[in-house]
Amino acid sequence: MPMFYHIDKARKLVMTSGTGVLTRPDVDSHFQKLLSDPDFQPRYSELGDFTNLSKLDLTAEDIRDFARTDIFSAESRRAVVVNDDAAAVLAEMFALLRHVAGERGIRVFRTLEDGIVWIIPNVATE
Repeated sequence: MPMFYHIDKARKLVMTSGTGVLTRPDVDSHFQKLLSDPDFQPRYSELGDFTNLSKLDLTAEDIRDFARTDIFSAESRRAVVVNDDAAAVLAEMFALLRHVAGERGIRVFRTLEDGIVWIIPNVATE
C-alpha cells in the first residue's frame, strides 16, 4: 500500500505520506485505518506529503467523494504537499470542496518545508 501515516500525539498531528501509484482503494483503506486507530483524533492537524508519488490514479469524482466523507474536523489545519501540477489541481479541488463544506484550514503547498511551517508555526525547517 502506498499510503503510510504516523500520529504525533504530543503535537496533535497526523503525518501522512504516499509513494508509488495512488488509487482510490488506497485512500479508502487509509481512511479506514486512521478511523480504527485509537490514537487518531479528528481534531488533529494533518501534514500530507505526496511528493513521492509516481502517479495519481484518481478521478475528479473520487476527489468529490473523499471531500464528502472527510474524517478530520472542520477546525483541523491540514497541509497537502505535492510536486506536480496534476496533483496540485486535485488537491486544490479537495480543499475547495472542503471549504464549501465549512472547513477552512486546508492549504496546498509545493514544498514540505512550507507545509511544515504552516502546520506547526515557528518550527525551524533548516
